[in-house]
Amino acid sequence: MILKKDSFILGIVLGVLAPMLGIICFYFINFRSAKFINFLEVLFTLKSFLSGVITVSLIANGAVFTIYTNTDRNETARGIFVVTMVYALLCIILKYAF
Repeated sequence: MILKKDSFILGIVLGVLAPMLGIICFYFINFRSAKFINFLEVLFTLKSFLSGVITVSLIANGAVFTIYTNTDRNETARGIFVVTMVYALLCIILKYAF
């Protein structure tokens, strides 16, 4: 199965997908009745709200990173870590630049 591979590229893909799943889960748990586009508008206008979503997203990446680290698939974990750092940097820029 592809998820059992040890590949830097797989880590990058997982590192991109996990935060997206975290954001979607946050949406379904907290904003189920609102449209997703309205959720995104609120996300980019309220900086305090953005912090909560970032936290959930990074926790999702942390969970995937931990799974791959604990199973000694270090190349995949390295890819997840790189994407997590880029994601965190982009979120910090988004939070303080606008």
